[in-house]
Amino acid sequence: MHGVFDIVGPVMIGPSSSHTAGAVRLGLMARKILGEPAVRADINLHGSFAQTYRGHGTDKALVAGILGFSPDDERIREALSLAKEQGLSYKFQKVNLEQAHPNTAVIHLTGVSGRTARVRGSSVGGGNIRITNIDGYEVELTGTYPALITIHRDRPGVITKVTQVLARYEVNIAFMRVSRHSRGEMAMMILELDEPLADEVLEECREVYEVEHAFGIPAI
Repeated sequence: MHGVFDIVGPVMIGPSSSHTAGAVRLGLMARKILGEPAVRADINLHGSFAQTYRGHGTDKALVAGILGFSPDDERIREALSLAKEQGLSYKFQKVNLEQAHPNTAVIHLTGVSGRTARVRGSSVGGGNIRITNIDGYEVELTGTYPALITIHRDRPGVITKVTQVLARYEVNIAFMRVSRHSRGEMAMMILELDEPLADEVLEECREVYEVEHAFGIPAI
């Protein structure tokens, strides 16, 4: 069953919710995952995104999201020129990702500190998105819920330690997914939450011995 939002789409700037609102959210999610302003964006476009990204404003929408704009921001139309003013260089390239969703982008970001993030995601209609890969980890993330993301050593009990922190603060988990490259190596855990993550909760999660990096992402 579809909700009103799914049928009519979100408030947005541009001709298509998939090519504008969804694209803005993809860029914004990549920015949130990077965790700092970006100075470089290498963006690979697949399928319909690759074919129509200039005419439908997908290029402006993706860059706008990377700059931190929301889908209803009037500045989206000027995003490419604003990127240059704000010190963000960008490059678009068409790629063939075979069986991927037709509105898929792979966004490689470099931040002001030199930190990098590689995010693959799709605009799936009605302004909705689905993130499927973060830095080589297979994930499932929509941006509908605030989320806690950890990168940790794959050891017994790590998930319990992190979820116990959330339980102490009465933070409820809506969805959880863990991805790893191989047993006993590094893993990524995504916990989508029913409420925003407070700073003190995030700090305690970072103190778990096996956790190398933890960060929160707001709902977008």
